[in-house]
Amino acid sequence: MPTLLSWVPFAVIVLISTAALAQDSEATLIQRGQQALRAEQFAGAAEIFQSAVQRFPASKPAYSGLLLSCLKSKRAADAIRVGKQAVERWPQDAEFAHYLGLAFMQSGDLRQAMPHLRRATTLAPRDFDSHYDLALAFLEQNQYGPAAEQLELAVRIDPSTPLAHILLGRACQNSNRTLEAVEQFKIALRLDPNIPLGHYHLGFAHGSLGRNREAIAEYETELRRGNRDAEVYYQLAHLQLELGDLQAAVSNDRAALALKPRADAYYDLGKALALLGDTQAAREALERSISLNPNDPSPHYQLARVLTQLNQRPAAEQEMKRFAELTKAQQRAGGMASGRLQ
Repeated sequence: MPTLLSWVPFAVIVLISTAALAQDSEATLIQRGQQALRAEQFAGAAEIFQSAVQRFPASKPAYSGLLLSCLKSKRAADAIRVGKQAVERWPQDAEFAHYLGLAFMQSGDLRQAMPHLRRATTLAPRDFDSHYDLALAFLEQNQYGPAAEQLELAVRIDPSTPLAHILLGRACQNSNRTLEAVEQFKIALRLDPNIPLGHYHLGFAHGSLGRNREAIAEYETELRRGNRDAEVYYQLAHLQLELGDLQAAVSNDRAALALKPRADAYYDLGKALALLGDTQAAREALERSISLNPNDPSPHYQLARVLTQLNQRPAAEQEMKRFAELTKAQQRAGGMASGRLQ
């Protein structure tokens, strides 16, 4: 049976709601808006905080709630507009500088985000979130050194966030500080043994240091924990190929390719199959690698060797010629030919 409210026209309900907001005190509006935020009713929260801003334009909590509501609901343009108003009114407030930086980040404008994010860390040097989000902005721009500096500050302020240690480890690894990266990944795993890709990142760092057995153990742990990720399978297979565990390499390359076709996995699969003597399957894998990345010299070289074994010498010579052309082109461009040939 319909309730009495269901017979009231929608426009009347809106008027009633707006009228109720117009009668609430500042404290009541802020409380209602915060309740809506906690319930993830972001559109409703924005409406409440907008009413608070209009009625109480000097209310910092109202602006803060409205800005956060816009950010949570992915309304970057509105967040930028409100953030600019708040920063103009309260130029020394770290939270508003931080939120305005996040709004520009959300819009994809990192150039305009950076000054506000930096200012937030200056105004509130002991705020974890400000350093963390500035680090994220640096990572978006592949600026790993500055990202590591901000994350080091963040984990000094609050060392209990596993993801911050993962990101710091990644920033260190990309800054050629791999031993420090290993320690950060270990800290993250102590804080949360189930953090997604934690064992993968630790394995990759071990692999970068030539600790292949340790790396394999971490990749296998990641897979045992149920993270069936193509990159984990590929990196595991790559090290197994290097160590001569060919059957395992083939199995894991195929698992990686079932999740995501990629040229380097087909290349490794072809190389492993060739070493196992399955030349026809190796040929198919290498040809697939070339189709996905025709400008990589290495698959052409390996395919030439496989075709020679199949007694298809003209085709083998053609692939070797293509390998030489691509290698020369890379050298002219200032690059290096792939080191995978050995």
